[in-house]
Amino acid sequence: ERERGITIDIALWKFETPKYYVTVIDAPGHRDFIKNMITGTSQADCAILIIAAGTGEFEAGISKDGQTREHALLAYTLGVKQLIVAINKMDTTKWSEARYQEIIKETSNFIKKVGY
Repeated sequence: ERERGITIDIALWKFETPKYYVTVIDAPGHRDFIKNMITGTSQADCAILIIAAGTGEFEAGISKDGQTREHALLAYTLGVKQLIVAINKMDTTKWSEARYQEIIKETSNFIKKVGY
């Protein structure tokens, strides 16, 4: 995984707060490992959708057959009704506020259609 720079298998980390027992499940996002992503997501109450802000990366992910769309839809279909959206790689856009707002707008429109 380190050599390729991608998650292949799910990994678990557990901790507790005064109110909750929390298990973080790191699931792969790469298309080749979608079965592992489904395995991890099917066990979740909440998901964190990481979106790459890089030019071309975001557009590929949010496109009709993109991974971002597929993962949001799969998570909802698997019963995950709470979604946190995080934007990664903003440094590649020189922290552009316009790019941030563009990503927020397009992502919000899509995930609302999914059911979030």
